[in-house]
Amino acid sequence: MRLSQGGAFRGGHKTYHVPGQRMGPQKTCPGNTNQCFWGHQLHRPGAEDREGGAKNFTMKLRLKNIFRRGLVKVAQTTGAWIITGGSHAGVMKQVGEAVRDFSMSSSFKGEIVTIGIATWGTVYNRSSLMSPMGSFPAEYVMDEETQGNLSCLNNNHTHFILVDDGTHGKYGVEIPLRTRLEKFISEQTKVKGGVAIKIPIVCVVLEGGPGTLDTIYNAITNGTPCVIVEGSGRVADVIAHVANLPISKISISRIQRKLSTFFKDSYEQFTERKIVEWTKKIQDIVRNRQLLTIFREGKDGQQDIDVAILQAMLKASRYRDHFGHENWDHQLKLAVAWNRVDIAQSEIFTDDHEWKPSDLHPIMAAALIGNKPDFVKLFLEQGVRLKEFVTWDALIYLYENLASSCVFYGKLQKVLQEEKERSAFSKAPKIQMHHVSHVLRELLGDFTQQLYPKPKNTEQHRLSIAVPHIKLNVQGVSLRSLYKRSPGRVTFTMDPVRDLLIWAIVQSRKELAEIIWAQSQDCIAAALACSKILKELSKEETDTDSTEEMLALAEEYEHRAIGVFTECYRKDEERSQKLLVRVSDAWGKTTCLQLALEAKNMNFVSHGGIQAFLTKVWWGKLSVDNELWRVIVCMLFFPLLYTGLITFREKRLQPMTCLSRFRAFFTTPVVIFHLNILSYFTFLCLFAYVLMIDFQAIPSWREYVIYFWLFSLVCEEARQLFYDPDGFGFWKMVSLYLNDFWNKLDVCAILIFIAGLTCRWIPATLYPGRIILSLAFTIFCLRLMHIFTVSKTLGPKIIIVKRMMKDVFFFLFLLAVWVVSFGVAKQAILIHNENRVDWIFRGVVYHSYLTIFGQIPTYIDGVNFNPDQCSPNGTDPYKPKCPEYNGQPLFPEWLTIILLCLYLLFTNILLLNLLIAMFNYTFQQVQAHTDQIWKFQRHDLIEEYHGRPPAPPPFILLNHLQLFVKWVILRKPATRHKQLKEKLEKNEEAALLSWEMYMKENYLQIQQCLRKQNNEQKIQDIAERMDKLTEMLDCDQVKRTGLVEQKLTYLEEQSFQFAKALRWVVQSLSSSGFGSEEDTPVIVPSKAPEMKESPEDEVPESFHALYHVSARHLLYPTSNAIRFPVPDEKVPWEIEFEIYNPLFYSPESQENAVPEFLRDSLDNLSKINFNTMDGDINRQSFHGTYLVEDGLPLNPMGRTGMRGQGILRFFGPNHALHPVVTRWRRNVDGSIYRKNLKKMLEVLVVKFPFSEHWALPGGSLVPGEALPQKLKRVLRREFWPQFQKLLNQGTEIYKGYMDDPRNTDNAWIETVAINVHFEDHNDVEMKRMNSFLQGCDLEVTARWQVVDKRVPLYMNHKELLQKASVLLGASY
Repeated sequence: MRLSQGGAFRGGHKTYHVPGQRMGPQKTCPGNTNQCFWGHQLHRPGAEDREGGAKNFTMKLRLKNIFRRGLVKVAQTTGAWIITGGSHAGVMKQVGEAVRDFSMSSSFKGEIVTIGIATWGTVYNRSSLMSPMGSFPAEYVMDEETQGNLSCLNNNHTHFILVDDGTHGKYGVEIPLRTRLEKFISEQTKVKGGVAIKIPIVCVVLEGGPGTLDTIYNAITNGTPCVIVEGSGRVADVIAHVANLPISKISISRIQRKLSTFFKDSYEQFTERKIVEWTKKIQDIVRNRQLLTIFREGKDGQQDIDVAILQAMLKASRYRDHFGHENWDHQLKLAVAWNRVDIAQSEIFTDDHEWKPSDLHPIMAAALIGNKPDFVKLFLEQGVRLKEFVTWDALIYLYENLASSCVFYGKLQKVLQEEKERSAFSKAPKIQMHHVSHVLRELLGDFTQQLYPKPKNTEQHRLSIAVPHIKLNVQGVSLRSLYKRSPGRVTFTMDPVRDLLIWAIVQSRKELAEIIWAQSQDCIAAALACSKILKELSKEETDTDSTEEMLALAEEYEHRAIGVFTECYRKDEERSQKLLVRVSDAWGKTTCLQLALEAKNMNFVSHGGIQAFLTKVWWGKLSVDNELWRVIVCMLFFPLLYTGLITFREKRLQPMTCLSRFRAFFTTPVVIFHLNILSYFTFLCLFAYVLMIDFQAIPSWREYVIYFWLFSLVCEEARQLFYDPDGFGFWKMVSLYLNDFWNKLDVCAILIFIAGLTCRWIPATLYPGRIILSLAFTIFCLRLMHIFTVSKTLGPKIIIVKRMMKDVFFFLFLLAVWVVSFGVAKQAILIHNENRVDWIFRGVVYHSYLTIFGQIPTYIDGVNFNPDQCSPNGTDPYKPKCPEYNGQPLFPEWLTIILLCLYLLFTNILLLNLLIAMFNYTFQQVQAHTDQIWKFQRHDLIEEYHGRPPAPPPFILLNHLQLFVKWVILRKPATRHKQLKEKLEKNEEAALLSWEMYMKENYLQIQQCLRKQNNEQKIQDIAERMDKLTEMLDCDQVKRTGLVEQKLTYLEEQSFQFAKALRWVVQSLSSSGFGSEEDTPVIVPSKAPEMKESPEDEVPESFHALYHVSARHLLYPTSNAIRFPVPDEKVPWEIEFEIYNPLFYSPESQENAVPEFLRDSLDNLSKINFNTMDGDINRQSFHGTYLVEDGLPLNPMGRTGMRGQGILRFFGPNHALHPVVTRWRRNVDGSIYRKNLKKMLEVLVVKFPFSEHWALPGGSLVPGEALPQKLKRVLRREFWPQFQKLLNQGTEIYKGYMDDPRNTDNAWIETVAINVHFEDHNDVEMKRMNSFLQGCDLEVTARWQVVDKRVPLYMNHKELLQKASVLLGASY
């Protein structure tokens, strides 16, 4: 093989760099084909399409657009290779232009591989591609004007293969190589959408001439499906117009008429033999209807050619022979790879095949990875259980195939890299679930526990789930290996729905997540967790559109949580509130309420049901109907508790019991809150009294009370810091504590107070100490705002003030620019060399700031200047330095006045109004959500006082002492009150989750009804129904037409059978002496019909029904000999066929030839006695006496297109024996397996070396022997006599002619098929036979195979198998 790296093709002013290969037509690339193609940076194709027609033609614009769009869509979505003839004409030009236009107009990343396979001798200007040293790229100039009969290469192809056989100007040389290349490609495996499938080959035909017909014929012969585009012209239209006709209708006269119609310009070139050859090829093409698909635009519901291509592959796969369910798997993998769930529903998941849920597991994983939600939904409907599907290994596999573009993938890789650096490994560790858990905890928050704890040992979890023999391969990992593990080591995840939901949500796969969420039990917690994850991921997403999509999806899941909770709250208030505080083990031992708070889901928290729950917590055991003044009165005069002034929620507290009522009242958060307010106001009043009235050098008892009081406040802050009921750890608690603004304010006030107290005890710093304590008092007063947040009136206003403070903070930056710029300019112009820092600050900042509010300096313009108010030399520390002055101002007054006017203009008018506008915008923006924000922040205050000790400061120290003894001395862990976080019993939790799931179903149904009520949805549904109705009507019409044709065909076949029977009766009577041959009536016409236009001259379909087909295949087996084309109507010898001139083929020597004395030769032809026993050779036919013409016997079934002996042993009949050995298929318990109420058979089949097919254990009989040689290779010698007895006891199911491709006009095969059936599965003879199988030849494989019509057996062996099934009444 000669390879030349070629191709830069220059067309116009463009240079195209295209790799190419040049090779001989009969040479291949054995052992190195991968290097030939994959080595040139070519990825394996997802499917392979090719088109015919090298002549320029005109195609309808609409059909042209449909073809271009569909072809490019196939190449884009499946990664298909497009293989054409490569020339710049006809279909090849159309394909090249389609690829070019798509590449220029689309944002598709990647290259559409378009390979041109052309004959080297037909390429114009091919010398420019040759280089002695080899070159890449080569330069090729297109010149269509001077190309003559040659062809230029199309410049829009990406690769070329140029086939050289030494000829010049001869087209079609590349077809054999192209056929072998296609066969090689079809044996490769391609991963598409997570599914590894054998690469399908599809031949797409537009227009075309004789070469295209040969290409279609070769494709059909090799099992390649073809899509014929009707309306494109020439060959495509000829085939399309006869494709739906019975074979008998495709006569020579009809093809002649079609050729005269569609080949008007070149019809004169068609000779009679050429027409016969075309008829024969078209008959063979149409005979394989399962491989032929006609694309009729706008008919039969066809709109896109890509759908037609997929349907062609599915149809071919459906009718292809196979073992077990591998064919169904292939069809499903094709549908998944093409993402056509509609075709999967209508043509794969039918009653013809029963799918086990475990069979769908690998393809389910592929659908998840390929982001195909429709298929995931379909598989769930087909019975796939997520609990069985999601295992540890499967989950790891899914995370190994995360989309590399998602943020979660980057975070996960970062964790792996950090572990690599810590462990000092050379390679990054493989993904494990504890790595995923680490990232998830970052997203969900440290308040959750690890979802996937790190295993204690390094052993990975394994599974042992039986799955079909499907190889799914993504990134080099075999998914099937995940479901093939040793028994007893299966480890399923705790919550498979949660695991899949997280996997989908971290990739922002909206549709997938929606389907999985609908399967979840803990749906409210799941929705809130998804919202939290998405919001955290959106913070790190760099793409703005992706960020918006994440936030929108987060909001959608928040609304789902609200919707489900609303349904629950309407149904049962108590249960719904229990859902809020239930500890969810699946989500890190957190609660729905905590998830909503961490995710800042204000809409959820502000829900009426949640607010009612918080109010319930706020009032504790008191009834929420109590008025506040009653609570305050009872708080001040607790004996009133026993007067009935206060009502309790719990009935058991209603009786007048002293201790229970007292404890219930004073442990209520609302009472604790008001006691703390009273205590805090008392503290502030006492503090103010000390600062203003009683601040002495020696502290008074009041000041000591303040110190003691403050100590109790410090102890309470310490308690809040160290109170860790959830086990977060010290540093996490510090982080959570400092995240609260009010806690920061408390710490700041306490630290300032301590600093002031320190200074206060030092006599020299007594006054500064009082100043610092005054500042501390100010901060303590600001702390009051937190107390007011509980008020529904003041709370929202405090939120608005906080937001406006942020506006002021940013506003100060703008103001500082103007203040400093004006102050520095004013100071520099008016004052000369002021060196006092404090007065510089006053002049630059303070005076400029006061100017905004109207305090304009008197010396700014010199008019109101008073020298007594300043110090001329700046020596007076209490006066500013005087401006430049010498009786009159020396500075330019006009400039300072202009600066002042501009300054006041921008600050007073512009900036201050800007601040007002900002305040107004903030107010309007916050006011709409103020109530919602207040409700959200209200929780923090309620939670704080819910867990706060009941006694107010300073009496709270007693509670602190109690807690100290409990936690430190007794070492009892801190626990959270059940009212905010409750761990339920398993039975109670299961019942609650089931009820929640039921409510979720109600919510989904309500949402579906709302969508249906939408006008747009209604219009869309009506349109879809109309389309389906139209499609059903079209299909029904087609079915009715097909049913009528089937009935007519059946009648014609019965008529032919009757005619054949009469012919046999007449021949038998004539041979027995009843009547003369001259008086014998003619049952079949003795003369071929003329090639007339009248359709009445056509031959009925039944005419060919029982005549051989395989025996007329154009290419004779194991040779290059070509048969003479014999259409169906010319098969009988009685029909005249004047141009019939077949090749005489009788090779003298062959591989594996039998000894010479067992084979006829032309030399001893005259010595042969036909129609009798010729020595040991039986030359009698089962069909009676056959004719002998010119010393050669004639095939009783008619012409085959080849004379001579062929590769058979004898002229005339070659006898064979085919035992059909069967037994019943058994269940595990020994009972007979049934399908559709019929018993199922198993048959013994064998496979010989160098054979692609399985076959029945039989073959040709050697003269004088009872058993075929092939059967003896299967059985040991000692079992031969016993098997002969079994045959003698068996039932003959067929005796006669075998339609075999080795048959010729003068030699053919006849066989006897005997059924040997073992009724009992414990049959001794069957067990002996099983033990003697494969006794002689170890290369022969034998097996028991379930009988099915799709079992891949050799040639007509399936017909014998069907006869055995009918005989035994078994399913077939």
